[in-house]
Amino acid sequence: MSITRIIPQRGINDEGKGKKFALHKLISAATTEYVWLQDDDIIAPTDTPETTADLLILPLRMEGGQSLLERLQRTEYAALQQITVETAQRGKPVLCSGANLIVRRDRWLESWPDLHADIPSGDDMFLLESFKRRGLNIEVRDSEHYTAVVRPQTTWKAFFRQRMRWAGKAPHYTDRDIRRYGALVVAANILQLLCPIIILFKFPFEYGLIKKRDASVSLLDALLLELLYPFYMLICIIGGLFRHTW
Repeated sequence: MSITRIIPQRGINDEGKGKKFALHKLISAATTEYVWLQDDDIIAPTDTPETTADLLILPLRMEGGQSLLERLQRTEYAALQQITVETAQRGKPVLCSGANLIVRRDRWLESWPDLHADIPSGDDMFLLESFKRRGLNIEVRDSEHYTAVVRPQTTWKAFFRQRMRWAGKAPHYTDRDIRRYGALVVAANILQLLCPIIILFKFPFEYGLIKKRDASVSLLDALLLELLYPFYMLICIIGGLFRHTW
């Protein structure tokens, strides 16, 4: 399998136009059948998987310090990664990350009109939507050999800025599975705010997801995230929706 690693670098490949334009420039210049999309701040896996899929979702693991912020991010990331893998294995993927993604080059270029170049985030999720809409072959390879390591945000300001950017693209999603999953998460957390006892039913399920992905996450960190998540979620949604007016 011929493959080129695509690592967009801010201020170098984007010509001041953002990550999506950097990706388009680098992928257009590639001559291989596949491209391996990676962020410039990850620790990349050294092994290269073989695939015939149009889109291959590869796993990520968050590592970092021991501050409260970093521990909560690792806990949340473990849950998100497990959901990424499990939904993709069931044929209904709802998440993926452009930090570690293999895609057939021609298929990516065909999806360019669907990537919302005017929105500064979401090259990965809009790509996933485009591939699902066109019925292309999407697979996941859940192996430590192909896992990339990402780092958590180190300040609360950077953390909320990142999460608000992620939340800001959500209203543009059109995929039914993604919208249903997002609505379920929002509804469950609003219900938890209105009726805190719901945590007795939510927490065992969500803690199970976290432990499947990262056995080192402590019960205390998972419980703290569970208690704080509804408030953090609402802050990010509101901030994401109105960030352009600030």
